[in-house]
Amino acid sequence: MHITRPGRRFGARIAIAGAIALSLTLSGCAATSGPASTPTSSATQPTLTFAGPNGEKPDALSALSLTADEIAKVKAGNFTAAFVWHTSSDFVTAVEKGAREEFEKLGIKVVASTQAGFNAATQANNVQTVLALHPSIVVGIAVDPTSAAKAFQPVVDSGTKLVIMTTPPAGYKAGKDFVSIVTEDLSKAGKANADIIGKEMKGEGEVGYLSYNANFWFTNQRDQAFKDWLGYSYPKMQIVDSEGFADETATQTIAAAMIAKHPNMKAIYVSWATAAQGVVAAIRAAGRTDIKVVTNDLDTTLAAAMVGNGPVAGLVGNGSLGIGQGLALAGAFGVLNKPAPALVASDPTSVTGDNLKDAWKADYGSDLPASVGK
Repeated sequence: MHITRPGRRFGARIAIAGAIALSLTLSGCAATSGPASTPTSSATQPTLTFAGPNGEKPDALSALSLTADEIAKVKAGNFTAAFVWHTSSDFVTAVEKGAREEFEKLGIKVVASTQAGFNAATQANNVQTVLALHPSIVVGIAVDPTSAAKAFQPVVDSGTKLVIMTTPPAGYKAGKDFVSIVTEDLSKAGKANADIIGKEMKGEGEVGYLSYNANFWFTNQRDQAFKDWLGYSYPKMQIVDSEGFADETATQTIAAAMIAKHPNMKAIYVSWATAAQGVVAAIRAAGRTDIKVVTNDLDTTLAAAMVGNGPVAGLVGNGSLGIGQGLALAGAFGVLNKPAPALVASDPTSVTGDNLKDAWKADYGSDLPASVGK
């Protein structure tokens, strides 16, 4: 999941979270290089767990279960819900679709959906607009965690149940200020990336690693999980160059240098999809038909580059519908005053050329765009 700037994609894109987008917008700086990394294989199996922004340990979506009596109480409560998003995107649309479907099953009426265009002041205004409708539940994600602490405080003070997608306001605690965080399972996403490229390369060869170089809990852990699982599951594969970027528009230049420096490199991992578009452009500009890319988030441009043995080996979706379902169920926990897990994770979706159409539908709940050409 990466949260992109307006006019470009997350996922979502988790998109990644609003904090990433804000960091990219404010930094305005070129990518920086990290030291080359050549990890040896590990005999110890990596963990399939991760930690939330405040050290929360994740539970599966199945932990958000309601009894028949609890569902009946929610349906009888005439509860309402509103969305306070950071931006609009295909990922957000898919998450909201999953949430709306679950809210409908629970008899909870959605009264508003707002998006802030990655503007913290706009989001603060949206909070006030939504609260005027007196919703029982607010589903939100902070554009900027620091300013969001003040912006979302009226939600907390009003007794409205706040549910968070990925990025909470700074200082907010689960069970006190909000019900739960719902996000993607980062360790499973990293493993899925490693498995896609490992199988594509038949377990051997040189790999490039291009990651987001700022301190952000979500992306950092997903990137590290890829490295850990690649080293464990595919010991004959070696990361020969590890580079960082702060601005996703710089990835083409960085990837071009990596390709020139390592003529035997046959794969590149990138933190998220819109950043990977520049890597695909660099591969094509170099005339290299033997280098494959793997990355996170569903993206129509990269999906098209997967068709016909193109340069993209696969994508890892965020489990978008599942995230939406989890947000709605967490909201129901809130109005019931039922203790909820602090952090809940949706399973990611591995997408390759073999399952592109079905996997896209499973993750986004919509048909593969005709522009992809499959």
